[in-house]
Amino acid sequence: MASIWKGSLSFGLVSIPVELKSAVRAEHVSFRLLYKKDLTPVKYERYTAKGEGPLPWSDIVKGFEIEKGHYVVLTEDDFRAAALGKSSSIDILDFVEQGAIDPRYFETPYYLLPAKGGEKPYALLREAIRRTGTVGIGKITMRSNSHHLVGVKVVGDALVLEIMRFADELVETSAFEFPGDAGMRKPELDMAKSLVNSLAAEWDPTKYTDQYRENLLKLIQAKLKGKKVDLEEAAEPRQAEVVDLMERLRRSLEQSGARPSKARPRAAKRPAKKRPKAAA
Repeated sequence: MASIWKGSLSFGLVSIPVELKSAVRAEHVSFRLLYKKDLTPVKYERYTAKGEGPLPWSDIVKGFEIEKGHYVVLTEDDFRAAALGKSSSIDILDFVEQGAIDPRYFETPYYLLPAKGGEKPYALLREAIRRTGTVGIGKITMRSNSHHLVGVKVVGDALVLEIMRFADELVETSAFEFPGDAGMRKPELDMAKSLVNSLAAEWDPTKYTDQYRENLLKLIQAKLKGKKVDLEEAAEPRQAEVVDLMERLRRSLEQSGARPSKARPRAAKRPAKKRPKAAA
């Protein structure tokens, strides 16, 4: 796999030669648009909203819409002036406790590999990050217009660089309304916890697959062979509705094979009344 970026990872006065390689691969099924008559690929032409065209690239500019129908046009010189230039270094600015970072900030992972001569300091930094339970926070410019906040973590024996979102890219929870826990009854919570515990399992990512992609590949293979394939029909989506929560929890527990916790404590037995002794 080709390197995406080569340079150094710097923290303090230490500089480690590294290269960046993708830690994920795209597995989506892509299609071309074809002319139905003879399966000729369809080209995209550039027309204005008024129908003028096709337009050559030399007649096209980039504009930022400041309000409906009004634009500020930027030239190539403007973009060059704003560009930061490709960086040859990942500069670690801070080491932050891993649990203190909201997972919403992390976006795309890459492997950091040591270049020749960087193996020892690479291993040293990896173990320091592992044993302190921290994430290295820094910045990288991979292309002239691609400036990123990054986090450097440890996964096994690898240092993993994750592209991070900047703070102003996150939508805060205060923008929405979420239900609180007022009015929540203990029996309901106990039963919900029992259901969660009954479905507890070890993390195994291979259990979860993209069923839609698998179905598409089955159809493609069948068409290549001139055969027909029968795919399992998708179940109708359940409609959202207000339900008797306790009853649904009980039924879910029964399906999972777990015994529901009793919502009400058993009443204590009353002591039997003593009968009066018979007269002699």
